Amino acid sequence: MTPFIAEILGTFFLILLGAGVVANVNLKQTAGHNSGWIVITLAWGLAVFTGVIIAAPFSGAHLNPAVSFGLAIAGVFSWELVPLYVGAQLLGAMLGALTVWLMYKDHFDVTPCPKAKLSVFSTSPAISNPTSNLFSELVGTFVLVFTILYLAAPSVHLEGSAPIQIGLGSLGALPVALLVVVIGLSLGGTTGYAINPARDFGPRVVHSLLPITQKGSSEWRYAWVPIVGPLLGGTLAAMLHLLLKSV
Repeated sequence: MTPFIAEILGTFFLILLGAGVVANVNLKQTAGHNSGWIVITLAWGLAVFTGVIIAAPFSGAHLNPAVSFGLAIAGVFSWELVPLYVGAQLLGAMLGALTVWLMYKDHFDVTPCPKAKLSVFSTSPAISNPTSNLFSELVGTFVLVFTILYLAAPSVHLEGSAPIQIGLGSLGALPVALLVVVIGLSLGGTTGYAINPARDFGPRVVHSLLPITQKGSSEWRYAWVPIVGPLLGGTLAAMLHLLLKSV
């Protein structure tokens, strides 16, 4: 399996299971309706675990543009591969969101609240304050990327190039899954903790395109926050990592 396909599949499973739990909790007449935030955060952590297990042996399992950028800034990932990885992550996220909609279509149809429908695809702030919301996404992603940088990163050899370190190994799956759970429980209540531009942007595009009954707005005015915040958080994490290595 190529790294590109691995990132597509890993991110697909991440969104399939992560957006799937939000659909199960927030949409009407599901078995998990109103089961709560703890269910959502736990399932997102396990979704990360699943995606990492699938992708790690082939791509390092970034599954997140903020991780790819952070690792590149830290010097443990090739900048030449960043566009390839980000494109794969966005495609996987869109396919995962589409599959969730197909599975839960009947429940989308009987759910009257447009915000509940949008929540399956993308995040939104509990209190709208762009500065505070941006800071929340920055901090959450900073914790994610800074911790990942201290996990052992495998070396992967791509044909025609020298071996490079590119991200998480399979042994990193459980620690990162638990990390995502604790970020959600501790820091996720303000914005729904995207901490991943592909996780929010790809499904938001799908929401805007699908013929969802009474879907309402895709809230594009907010969409920059879960893109810029995670990228800034990943950048700061990488810069601090480099600084600490030099002292």
